[in-house]
Amino acid sequence: MLLAWSSCAGACNIPVFRYALERWTPDDCEVIVFHDGPFSPADARLMNRMTASTDDHGGHANAKVIAVDLADRKDRGREALWQEINADGRATLPYVMVRTKLGRGRTVNRWHGALSEADRMGIFQSPVREQLRDRLLAGHSVVWLLVGSADAEKTAAAKTLVEDTFKTLRSKVQLPEGIGLPGSELYADLPLVVKFSLLEIDPDDSKEQFLVRLLSGLREQAFEDGEPLLVPVFGRGRALEVIPAGDLTPRLMEELTIFLSKACSCQVKEQNPGFDLLIDADWDGELFGDVDNRPPDRSAEEGRNRNPVLVPIPQGRR
Repeated sequence: MLLAWSSCAGACNIPVFRYALERWTPDDCEVIVFHDGPFSPADARLMNRMTASTDDHGGHANAKVIAVDLADRKDRGREALWQEINADGRATLPYVMVRTKLGRGRTVNRWHGALSEADRMGIFQSPVREQLRDRLLAGHSVVWLLVGSADAEKTAAAKTLVEDTFKTLRSKVQLPEGIGLPGSELYADLPLVVKFSLLEIDPDDSKEQFLVRLLSGLREQAFEDGEPLLVPVFGRGRALEVIPAGDLTPRLMEELTIFLSKACSCQVKEQNPGFDLLIDADWDGELFGDVDNRPPDRSAEEGRNRNPVLVPIPQGRR
């Protein structure tokens, strides 16, 4: 999967990481809140606070809050999901589950807990995600997240490998020619540079449990075996892949980095690898300020994250 890059028509000369930052709207996560009948006043306040943080209600978190009233029995699909979550009968309503879109119709359910826990934890924000947002908006090409493991030596070795590889990458990565020409315009004032950084995550940090559980859940066996996890993130918080440290080599880092730094060969986000992290960020406002400065939406796919459309091609004449 790591090397299954798309090569679609309509190429431009903007590096993938910058095209993604300016043009790709993050996919919304589903924040499903199961409840039984009306919310109590206290829970209603938590729901309102959570909903107000989302991009559909004046906030900037890429999420949709969906209330599922189990008393109505109208949503059989999500009722079945609730039965799966609450198989042991221990969950207490209202109960929250977050679904992350992995692309191509796949989702993963890696965090769930009581509504009060979701509010206390801050599922839309955390110190690491705030730093990640700030670095991407400051022009970092790729930010590598390092989820440490219980094995301190393996975590230290993974950190050393990444930081040593950074030193050689800067001389090997070249930005494509033709940036700024028609079809390859840059719209944000942010300088276009090649810059990488490492952001460590303590797996025991209570403020980072949402992120830790999401990323470790995608490589559960490796993480349980003591492997640290490396996650290259670019654009507006798009994680390219979750890589166990034992699988990461300088050559693989180089290949991934060159892919993210070369000309954007496929402008359709859905056809590129990766998934979007749940981050509270006003990307358009920070990058472009006024709406008039934002990139034009030149096609139905660009910036809208739609699935590819298959168009029938008539047979030629004999």
